[in-house]
Amino acid sequence: MTKRLACTILALILSSPALADTGYYLVTTYDVEGQASIDYKYWHAQYKDRTTASPEIGVGYGVTSRWYTEVYEQWFTRNGGGTRRVSTAWQNDYMLTQGQYAFDLALHTKLERSHDHEDGYMLEWGPVLQTEIGRTQFNANLFFQRDYRVAPGNGEHPMELTYQLQVKHNWKPWLQPGLQAFGEVGTWNDWLPYKQQSHRAGPMIYGHRDIGRQEVKYEFAYLIGRNSARAAKSFSMRVQYIF
Repeated sequence: MTKRLACTILALILSSPALADTGYYLVTTYDVEGQASIDYKYWHAQYKDRTTASPEIGVGYGVTSRWYTEVYEQWFTRNGGGTRRVSTAWQNDYMLTQGQYAFDLALHTKLERSHDHEDGYMLEWGPVLQTEIGRTQFNANLFFQRDYRVAPGNGEHPMELTYQLQVKHNWKPWLQPGLQAFGEVGTWNDWLPYKQQSHRAGPMIYGHRDIGRQEVKYEFAYLIGRNSARAAKSFSMRVQYIF
C-alpha cells in the first residue's frame, strides 16, 4: 500500500463523525418559504467490534421560495460511552430550477466547524437532482467534501467525492416507502480501489402529518454495507417539526 493511499484511507476513517450526516440523510429541496422548523436527526452504526452513534438538532428556515438554510449541532458517541459535542454546521440549499424542466436542480452547500479547533472546518458542496415519474420520485446527489485543518503538521486533505441516491413511492402522505443508497469513493479525481470504498443501501420510510397549522415530517432508514471502509449495519431517523 502506498503512503498516499494509506493517508487517504486514514482520513476517511478519522473524518467519519464530521462527515457522516450527509452519509445518512438525503438532501432534498422544496419551496418552504416562510416556514421555520426544528430538525432532529439520529444515526447508529453497528460494526463487528464497536458501535457509533450521532444525534443532531438544528433550526431551519425557508428564506425565500428558492433558499433554505439551517444551523445545527452534532454530537458523537462510541460503544455507548459518553456523548461529546463535535461540530456546528451551517447548511444552505438553493433551488436553481422550479418546475420549468422535467427535473429540479439545486445547489447544496454546508460549512462545518469542529469544536476541536485544531481540526479546523469542513466544506461540502454539490448538485441536488430530483424528478418524478408518475407517483415515484427519484433523487441523485453528488457532493464534494474537503477538510481544512488549522493545526500545523496535519498535512493536506484532498477533495473527496460522495453520493446519495433514493427511489421513493408517494403512496400515502403518511407512508411513502423507498430505497436509499449512500457512498464515499475517495479523492474526487483518484478513486480508491472498490474494496476500500464505502457503499451502503437499504429500505426507507418517509411520511408527514398535519397537526393543526403545524406539520411533522419523519423518515427512517436501515442501511447495510460499508461505512468508513468497514462492514456495518446502520439505522437513521429524522423528525422535523414545522411551524
